[in-house]
Amino acid sequence: MAMDMSMELIYQHCWAIGADLAQPISITTELLTARMWRDFFRIGDEFAHILIVITARCGVSLRSMLTLFAAACLALQFTPAPPLPVAPLTPPATRQPTFKVFILAGQSNMEGQGVVDLSGKDYNDGRGTLVSVANAPDTAALVAHLRNPDNSWKRRDDVFVRYTPEGDPAKMGPLAFGFTPYLDAHHFGPELQFGHILGDAIDEPILLVKTAWGGKSLYKDFRPPSSGGETGPYYRRMIADVRTALARASDEFPSLKGRTPELAGFVWYHGWNDGCEPDRAVPEYEDNLVNLIGDVRRDLGVADLPVVIGEITGPWVEAPDEWNTLRRAQAAAAARAELRASDGTLRVCFVPTAAFVRAPGDSPNPGHGHHEFGNAETYFLVGDALGKAMRSLTVDGAPPFVPSLPPPQREPPENG
Repeated sequence: MAMDMSMELIYQHCWAIGADLAQPISITTELLTARMWRDFFRIGDEFAHILIVITARCGVSLRSMLTLFAAACLALQFTPAPPLPVAPLTPPATRQPTFKVFILAGQSNMEGQGVVDLSGKDYNDGRGTLVSVANAPDTAALVAHLRNPDNSWKRRDDVFVRYTPEGDPAKMGPLAFGFTPYLDAHHFGPELQFGHILGDAIDEPILLVKTAWGGKSLYKDFRPPSSGGETGPYYRRMIADVRTALARASDEFPSLKGRTPELAGFVWYHGWNDGCEPDRAVPEYEDNLVNLIGDVRRDLGVADLPVVIGEITGPWVEAPDEWNTLRRAQAAAAARAELRASDGTLRVCFVPTAAFVRAPGDSPNPGHGHHEFGNAETYFLVGDALGKAMRSLTVDGAPPFVPSLPPPQREPPENG
C-alpha cells in the first residue's frame, strides 16, 4: 500500500471514529484532501494539524485522538517511522536573588523608646538601660549577641532599616541603634531584636521599613479605607513609605543592588491613643484592625502577607478597664476567619507582651508608663517575641511561637 494511501485511510478512520464521539460537523474539503507527502517525516506537521482541527471541532481530547491514530496505524499494519530528534529544552532563566522586606508599623511604642546608655538624674541614674541589662549578671547572656568581643555594639551587615520620622528626612543604614525619632543613637525600638531574630533565620538580606509615628490612632490617623469614612492620613503615608522604600532600595542600600524585594511580613504594635477614646475608638478597634490588615494586603499586592500583632504593653501586667478591652480586641482580630490565607491557614499571630513590663523604679523613665518607662529589657523582649512570631510564620522548619505570659497572681508594678 502506498504511503499516501495509508495516511489518507488513517485520516478517514480517525475522522470517522471522532465523528461518532460527537455531532458530525463540516470540515473543509481542502483540509480533508490535503496533499499527501510520500515521506513520513515530511507529513508529520500536516497530520498534526489535521489532528488538532479534528479534536477541536469534534470536542474530544487530543489524547483520545492520538489513541485513535495509534489504533488506526495498527489496523492498517502501518508502523510509523521513529520520532524526530527532540531539541533539548532551554533551561529556565536563573531566578533573580531577593531580599525580604518586613513592615514595622504603629505609634510611639514602635518608634522606639528603649534607652541604650543615658544616665544621670534625668534617666534614673541609668537603671533599666541596655548597658545596665548587658552588665547585670542575670541578664547579660540575654543581650550578649548585641556586642562585639571588644564590647562595642554590633552593626549587622545583612539587615537594614529605613525609617522616616515625623518632619525629618529618612534614616537608613545597617541594623543598629538610632532608628527612632530622637536625633541620636541612644534609643532603639522593637526593630533591634526583631532584626536579629529574622537575620539569623533567613539567608537573604532583610530590609525593615518602619512606618511608626507617635500619638496616632487607628480610629482616625491610621483608619483603613475598608472602615469607611475618611481614610487616615497615616494609613496613606504608611503605604506610600513602603512603596518608596521598595522603589529606592537598590540605590539607598548598595548591598541590595541586583536583588528583587519580596514583601515578607507586617508587624503592628500599637494601641495607646485608641485606648484614650474608650467610647468611640475602643469598640471599633477589632474591626478596624481586621480592615487594616486586609487593606494593607490588598494595597501592597500580597494577599496572604503574614501579620504579627503585638499586644499594647504600656505600664501594666494586668491592664485595667478599656485597656484590657483593647488588648482583647487585638487578640480577637488575630483570630478572625476573614484573615485566613488562601490555603485556609491563619497567617496572623497575636503576641502577648504584658510579661515584659518592668517596674518604673527599675527603668530610665519612671514617669513614662505609656512608653514602657523606656525600659530597654522590655523593648528587647518585645522585639524578640515579635521576631519569633514572624519567624514561625515565614521560615520553613522554624520552631513554633511560644508566647510569654505573666506568672499567676503577679501584682502589676506600681506606676511611678
